[in-house]
Amino acid sequence: MRTTFKTIAAAGLALVLGAASLPSDANAGGYHYRHYHGGAAAAGILGFATGAILGSALAQPRYYAPPPVAYYPQPVYYGAPAPWTPAWYAYCASKYRSFNPSTGYFLGYDGRYHFCR
Repeated sequence: MRTTFKTIAAAGLALVLGAASLPSDANAGGYHYRHYHGGAAAAGILGFATGAILGSALAQPRYYAPPPVAYYPQPVYYGAPAPWTPAWYAYCASKYRSFNPSTGYFLGYDGRYHFCR
């Protein structure tokens, strides 16, 4: 449907432009007022209106969709092992170099001792 309309509109535009380019007879006299430009102004307005109508009819519609929302999977939290278990000792010893297994504390960057959780 839209393709047919566009084809007909393009053919009509070609016909109008072709008719406007045909030569016409020169008329040397017979005008009451020689510098009357009303016809040229009317033709300009008519051409502008025709171009605006055909241009808007032939233009493709634009739809700017918002970007899709990204849903990332939630990170899996396994939790820390319970204190004083062999897994807890292995976890804290591998995570903190200053871990003391007899007390369960490690030396933090702030210079204070913290319990390993």
